[in-house]
Amino acid sequence: MRASVNRPPTPDGGDEPEKELTFQEIISIKLIESGEKERLMELLRERLIECGWKDDMKAQCRAFVKKKGRNNVTVDDLIHAITPKGRASVPDSVKAELLQRIRTFLVQASIFLESTLSGSYFNQNHINAYHS
Repeated sequence: MRASVNRPPTPDGGDEPEKELTFQEIISIKLIESGEKERLMELLRERLIECGWKDDMKAQCRAFVKKKGRNNVTVDDLIHAITPKGRASVPDSVKAELLQRIRTFLVQASIFLESTLSGSYFNQNHINAYHS
């Protein structure tokens, strides 16, 4: 601990115990490190374009702006109005395909995840990189 006459002691960086990662954080890290998160995002973009979802959302945005008036709409207004409709209108087939891809990734990564849950792989560097 460092102390000063003018302030209470502040803990040194080494005084803090290492934070244990949750299962969700470990999966998130593995999705990012493996590049699978980016592949899933690209698949989602492709499927939403193929099924016409993107065009539909674009049309809904234009209709909202036209109704409210171009100068009376902020991006936040648009996001708040369109996001619930957008989420609700993603086709079940697209959701199912993404879910299957995530399940496949988890099965393939399960051996690795089991060995990492013991803490041998994830150290303070991974925690710092994840929370930066």
